[in-house]
Amino acid sequence: MKAAQPYTPLSEIPADLVSVTDYARRAPEHMPRAIYEYIAGGGADELTLRGNREALDRWQILPRVLADVTEGGTQTELLGQHLRHPIVLAPVAFHRLVHPEAEVATARAASALETVMAVSTLATESIEEIASHLSQPAWFQLYMQQDRDFTLSLVRRAEQAGYACLMITVDASLHGIRNRAQRAGFELPEGVEAVNLRDRPPLPRAVLDPDQSIVFQGMMSEAPTWDSIQWLCERTKLPVILKGILHPADAIKAKELGVAGLVISNHGGRTLDCIPSAVDMLPKIREQVGPEMVLLADGAVERGTDVFKLIALGADAVMVGRPQIYSLAVAGAPGVAHMLRILREELEVCMAMAGTPRLSDIGPQALIRV
Repeated sequence: MKAAQPYTPLSEIPADLVSVTDYARRAPEHMPRAIYEYIAGGGADELTLRGNREALDRWQILPRVLADVTEGGTQTELLGQHLRHPIVLAPVAFHRLVHPEAEVATARAASALETVMAVSTLATESIEEIASHLSQPAWFQLYMQQDRDFTLSLVRRAEQAGYACLMITVDASLHGIRNRAQRAGFELPEGVEAVNLRDRPPLPRAVLDPDQSIVFQGMMSEAPTWDSIQWLCERTKLPVILKGILHPADAIKAKELGVAGLVISNHGGRTLDCIPSAVDMLPKIREQVGPEMVLLADGAVERGTDVFKLIALGADAVMVGRPQIYSLAVAGAPGVAHMLRILREELEVCMAMAGTPRLSDIGPQALIRV
């Protein structure tokens, strides 16, 4: 394991950082190359990673003029929580890779901008410590573990710490083929670890026959299934969201199991390559599950107009992943807060100029595909 790298966050936000992409542009200056390639990279040939941006760009906003928007706002309710705006911090692992205050700094920013932070199982601070710095309940993102008792212990910790929702990631039982990170020689530096998994029981060693697959009979032998989701839903009173749904049939299955919501996502293009974007699948899934089920979406969100487009296509809220790490690396908690404020203000400007004063006014009629 390599030694930890020095951190180089700025003490104040430069005047030329005025967009989310500005943070992405400056991020490589504030972290070692291998860490940057791990964060920025996607799966295999990165077709899905690039496709996320291209899919958003295929839609344009069709504004209505002369609307009275003076009573407008971005407030919303999500699973019983009041949010100032529909921009949620997605679960991202290992914040300590880029900043010494790690997830605690991100939590302070989430509190300042009155939004939900989804805390990763692979956080580098304890879920209890992160929760203590949040002004409203966070969501806990769960990677289900091979040992069910240990999985349940993580859930109980989240419940006791006041988390308001369980977000189970279902599209990353394997890391996928991440050639970009491999070429850069990425490995976790010394001092960066998933602290909430320290007490995890040792993983059993699979003994395979010569004709068996290390993937199918090895790594995937303990991967969660629909039975695992049902088992967990029966053991927690927290609402459960499944993150990583793309197929409408999976969305229907989740609804039948009583799941509270879905994140339409391809994991930021980091797992399986050559799969569709949330933008393309979101309207199809909304049509199948109906208007009541909570749907979130992510993937290449860089502007308030991107948030607008995803809401118009059926999302109740939008999640941002890489931008929070880029802004954390560049300027710490103030950077993350600034990034969120940029997106919120851009969304407000977009809504006002499009003639849609409330989130409920944003629908498919506000877009045209080009």
